Amino acid sequence: MRQLLIYKASRNNYGTRKIKVKLKERDIIASRRRIGRIMKQEGLVSNYTTAQFRPHKDTCNESNIENIVNRNFNQQPFRNVVVSDLTYVRVGMSWNYICVLIDLFNR
Repeated sequence: MRQLLIYKASRNNYGTRKIKVKLKERDIIASRRRIGRIMKQEGLVSNYTTAQFRPHKDTCNESNIENIVNRNFNQQPFRNVVVSDLTYVRVGMSWNYICVLIDLFNR
């Protein structure tokens, strides 16, 4: 349980890598997997752990939608058909979403 003492002494900042280095300085051999497993069992997470984006599979694009344009893009009046795309980018430490709207009249 020395891993827990090192973790608490770091004010909850150290992760498995730094804890392993500190244990090695004290001549204690432990794998990062073991340290990570103990941290997980105790519910310990480093303050510097960043959230990872996980895309979620969604079936909303799988629905049957009537094709009213029929690939006839050049003869559409102004703002008759607008298409969009949604994507995400990471800015700093957070994810931001961008939605682009394109009018098929003049793109």
